[in-house]
Amino acid sequence: MSVKLRGHHLLCILTFMGHGYSRKFSANYGRVVKRLNAGEGVVLVDGPDDICDALIKEEEEPHCFNCSVLERDKIALQSVSELLGRPLAVGDELDLTGEVVSTLREAFANGPLRSACYECEWSAFCDGIAENGYEKVHLRPPPTH
Repeated sequence: MSVKLRGHHLLCILTFMGHGYSRKFSANYGRVVKRLNAGEGVVLVDGPDDICDALIKEEEEPHCFNCSVLERDKIALQSVSELLGRPLAVGDELDLTGEVVSTLREAFANGPLRSACYECEWSAFCDGIAENGYEKVHLRPPPTH
């Protein structure tokens, strides 16, 4: 089984520390990250994903469907594709190996992946996490061999 992730959540998982829009959302997000830590792969989806699931169930009009969020997905997917040197599209699978996560985190901390974060309410929060070396984040991919 694979974790369903939308484009911009490829960036968000890099800095997840247990905080989110609500307790249910954060708890669900934590379960998704545990699945990734256990080695489950990622399948890229268009629109709401496994992380969005709790928010969709608890909010009448979740932002998950907003055009701005869908645009953020496209920008993030394009940036990650360029960084990894391979095209990534909806339906593609991606293994979050230690090497891939390290590459993403370095680029996120240094700016190349941040164009998708424009006007995101969590941007400053994530900046601080990246500046502190991702110390307390929950995503712990398998070590690089």
